[in-house]
Amino acid sequence: MKKQNTLISILIINYNNAKFIKRSIKSCLKQSYKNLEILIFDDRSTDRSKEVLKEFCKTKKIKIYFNKSQKKNYAALDAMNGYIYLFKKSKGKLIFFLDSDDYFHKDKIKKINTIFNKNKKIDFIQNLPSIKKNSNNNPLSFWPYLAPESCISFRRDLMNKFLKVNNNLKKEYNDIWLGFRMGVFASFCLKKFHTINEQLTFYESLGESKKYSFFGKNWIIRRKNAFDYLKTISKDSKILNNNFDYFLTRLFVKIINLKK
Repeated sequence: MKKQNTLISILIINYNNAKFIKRSIKSCLKQSYKNLEILIFDDRSTDRSKEVLKEFCKTKKIKIYFNKSQKKNYAALDAMNGYIYLFKKSKGKLIFFLDSDDYFHKDKIKKINTIFNKNKKIDFIQNLPSIKKNSNNNPLSFWPYLAPESCISFRRDLMNKFLKVNNNLKKEYNDIWLGFRMGVFASFCLKKFHTINEQLTFYESLGESKKYSFFGKNWIIRRKNAFDYLKTISKDSKILNNNFDYFLTRLFVKIINLKK
């Protein structure tokens, strides 16, 4: 059996990252694993992104799509719509997400593909971003460590299952990112969640994420929405019973509302 017989799809979302998108694409083209396709979705960028992307139009492994639809103007929702659009265009058995301001270690695809091949029970893998030293959350936190989109990969079948349950929730929880949604689904619903403690993604914390400073108003509200999303997607109304983290989050939201 050929070692690289599995087609891998790398899905790249871009919005106004002309400064970084070339670096992101080149990190994919330089992968030690070669049987891959690279699909890029530009979400109505207003900078030089279109000019930069046109440089890759004739590259055999690359397909580029420009959004012609109306944006939702919620960063998490727009990014999710872009990734889902590319997924439906892709053909790979394994899928990797990549935001256009991030880039991959040259052996990332090869290493993760090996894990998928060795363990058929694993459907979802996250690696660590370059800014994180380990995969441990605060000991008081209910959540497992859930990495950014650029750190996640999964089997095609998992995404198909996820879309069936997430479809009715696409417009709800519009501050909950797709990577988090999928991590919750893989971890709590399917129990097919795996983390490798290697920093295989070079990650930039830019733009929208800076709105959610630790224990700030937006951070607390999004945390409450994340718990509500878990209850909804798991269909288990008792999943958060007697959970101290959830109790504190709800308390902080009430305090915020009282101050209005």
